[in-house]
Amino acid sequence: MMFARKNKAKTERQNARPQPRPRVRPLWRQSRFIPLLAAVIMGTVAGGGWWAVSTGAAERAYEKARWSGISLTASMGFRVQEVMVSGRQQTDRDVLIKALNISRGAPILAFDILDAKKRLETLPWVRASTVERMLPDTILVSIVEREPLALWQQDKKLHLIDAEGKVILSDNLEAYGDLLVVVGDGAETQASALIALIGTEPVLMAQVKAATWVGGRRWNVHLKGDIDVRLPEDDAQGAWARLATYHKNHQVLDKNVTVLDLRIPDRLIVKTGPKGSGQET
Repeated sequence: MMFARKNKAKTERQNARPQPRPRVRPLWRQSRFIPLLAAVIMGTVAGGGWWAVSTGAAERAYEKARWSGISLTASMGFRVQEVMVSGRQQTDRDVLIKALNISRGAPILAFDILDAKKRLETLPWVRASTVERMLPDTILVSIVEREPLALWQQDKKLHLIDAEGKVILSDNLEAYGDLLVVVGDGAETQASALIALIGTEPVLMAQVKAATWVGGRRWNVHLKGDIDVRLPEDDAQGAWARLATYHKNHQVLDKNVTVLDLRIPDRLIVKTGPKGSGQET
């Protein structure tokens, strides 16, 4: 009985000992507090900078205060550890990272999002981009790349262009040899409309290999078999539809012709002769 009482008293004394307190995560490290902390620090710095400039105080004081705030956040863990990119297919990874101009461990609040976006959108394949911070340590990048539409020939040099007529590449174009070739000053900005036009008649479109923008106002479309189709300035789509009807009814493209002139409404002027003699400016 005495032994039982002693064990009970010993157990009660052990239970009465203070237990170690659970570790509490600092408030500034909690995910819900991170955006608030960053906003407070950067807002304070920005406000101080506005006061310094508006009162004529030295701008160096503002810069010092700003970088002090950034340094404080960096010491709390607000540093770039990861860059996540979506939408990249053609853009070289190293080229993209160089354009972002950021490195692992750099203070994330010192990263200029607007400047990074501008640099990204100067890259040949990048049409649009968004850049965001995901505090405390991640940069999110989303890019929309240009889609190749045609090859534009100017001064005997080929350029890969998109639907807006923007030049994507001017070298190593072998992979794009099946695209339509458009020729002439201004042809690059008209190429998208031309492709939409010729696409309305699939049988004819299959015969098209190139097109020349003439006088800044109309197209000469070059078909397989060295046939030139001269479209009018007005109602080119109607003329293209007439040619499709002529070919369906009379197989005009299968005959020995060099020029099919559709510039006069409701008429088709056909020229025959040696192949390649139907070019007109």
